[in-house]
Amino acid sequence: MASGASAPVPADSGRTTSPGRRGEKAASAVPADTAAATTLKSTAVTVRSVVASPRQVKGKAGREAARWRLQRLPAAQADDAGEAAEEEAEALLSVPEDEEEAQPLPPICVSRMRGMWRKEKVALYCDQVLQDCKAEDADEVMGKYLSEKLKLKDKWLGVWKTNPDVFFVKYEEASIPFVGILVEVTCEPYQDSSSRFKVTVSVAEPLSSNIANIPRDLVDEILEELEHSVPLLEVYPVEGQDTDIHDIALALEVVRFFYDFLWRDWDDEESCENYAALIEERINLWCDMQDGTIPGPIAQRFKKTLEKYKNKRVELIEYQSNIKEDPSAAEAVECWKKYYEIAMLCGLLKMWEDLRLRVHGPFFPRILRRRKGKREFGKTITHIVVKVMTTEMVKDLSSDTLLQQHDDLDLALDNCYSGDTVIIFPGVYQAANLALLTDDIIIKGVGKREEIMITSEPSHDSFVVSKADNVKLMHLSLIQQGTVDGIVVVESGHMTLENCILKCEGTGVCVLTGAALTITDSEITGAQGAGVELYPGSIAILERNEIHHCNNLRTSDSSKSTLGGVNMKVLPAPKLKMTSNHIYSNKGYGVSILQPTEQFFIVAEEALNKRAASGDKKDDKMLFKVMQSLNLEMNNNKIEANVKGDIRIGTS
Repeated sequence: MASGASAPVPADSGRTTSPGRRGEKAASAVPADTAAATTLKSTAVTVRSVVASPRQVKGKAGREAARWRLQRLPAAQADDAGEAAEEEAEALLSVPEDEEEAQPLPPICVSRMRGMWRKEKVALYCDQVLQDCKAEDADEVMGKYLSEKLKLKDKWLGVWKTNPDVFFVKYEEASIPFVGILVEVTCEPYQDSSSRFKVTVSVAEPLSSNIANIPRDLVDEILEELEHSVPLLEVYPVEGQDTDIHDIALALEVVRFFYDFLWRDWDDEESCENYAALIEERINLWCDMQDGTIPGPIAQRFKKTLEKYKNKRVELIEYQSNIKEDPSAAEAVECWKKYYEIAMLCGLLKMWEDLRLRVHGPFFPRILRRRKGKREFGKTITHIVVKVMTTEMVKDLSSDTLLQQHDDLDLALDNCYSGDTVIIFPGVYQAANLALLTDDIIIKGVGKREEIMITSEPSHDSFVVSKADNVKLMHLSLIQQGTVDGIVVVESGHMTLENCILKCEGTGVCVLTGAALTITDSEITGAQGAGVELYPGSIAILERNEIHHCNNLRTSDSSKSTLGGVNMKVLPAPKLKMTSNHIYSNKGYGVSILQPTEQFFIVAEEALNKRAASGDKKDDKMLFKVMQSLNLEMNNNKIEANVKGDIRIGTS
């Protein structure tokens, strides 16, 4: 079917089928570490078609035999290679004695982007590369940027990393993440947009690869099929060359990262007055995922959603391209079905990028639950949650108490009105309704708090979410399992946690703008971000609590994270009173205060420097100024053994 000529599909999906358009970018099966290459106008689709239907070239039979030999790697070798790949990315597979061994690959240039701070990335993309360009011009701008850098050197050595499908008929994915070949790159002038991101390569001598037993004839013939032209972003310059090559390597990484994470296929379809500002927000989103501001489970869900979106676009493109004539009614319906699935994923990704939602979602909107308020007859009920109720359990209650007994916590919460009390006896419980607390109720355990365990439902996104004016949780253990939202999120109103244990798996306790929280005599541990996260304009009172072993990140970049015990986001400043808390053994700072003004940052840095210079003693004068401006009151707290330090005051 010619570029959506007569298929009744939406305009934007039809656009993706045009030759050389961005719709083809995602169609490549490039391995994960080179996924960015799939987003450019590359020959990756051609590569796949060549593998599916090879040309009748001389030596085809020998090449197929070589491929067959390569797929015969014993399982033990595949396992060993998989383990080695985890220890060293360029590990070689075992080589038979009758094959000439390929040399190991040289190290590739380490990207300077890995060491860039958030502000440096923003300055690089927004101020230097994109500047004031519009979304529809981003392709052209990135192409010009890369072209200018490539003029620095017309020939250089690089590692061509491509999908194993190009070489292998069958292989173990875990053992062969990619095929790497050392090649000599020749940069030629670019004639038009369709060839802008292709580069001419030839095998560098001696043959070097991450596959020790790869036949040289196979490599040569694959390159001949590709006419020695491969996607530029699949090539990684190697170390040991002059400084110009490092500049080229950086430029390639800049473009890869742009198309891999910052670009969205819908960007040039929607009006955007300030495209650079949109890119800045996506950089912030990426940095928040890397440094733990957005916990690991949420980050993984976003990445999976983005990957699913790209894959669905590929499915639509391939389905359209296989329609040779005017589409039938069934084919047209299938096109529409695929399109609407893409549209739904697109909308979900946009919600992720919304600053107001991205830290607390996977961001399917919760069904709004209205307040029930008081009962019509004005009475309150005490709900007993236990399998079998005895008179001993209720002997301390007044004689006029109205009782209801439930063996299910969800059922008890569903029957609550404002003013009710839920009493829970020892056991293990789950309750989806804890994420829908809209009425003023008290939920308390009777017995040891360690024996009254409420666990989250792993398939749910939220655990405890309160929108009520006054909710109390007392003498309980909350155990988070699988949910990615905060273990407790106070969206509005006031919540009290008293004598509770909070074992986090995702985010810790989050107090959103305008909400208030009081925590006393409780323990918070295991959060992947901060144990307590205070949003601008929130209020919190923390007394006699233990907050420890937070910032339990699952990301590889955890060394950059500053979150730990308590984190405050300032603008406007939240109000925090901390008395007699013990904050210790967190991987970030004990207390982090993020203030977005440079002037404040300077004052705070001076305070911290003086503190460090005086043997880690507080400089009362400087710290008092900071605390006063933030409505921050700290008395008799013990903050110690936090990996990054005790207190950090800086810019967000």
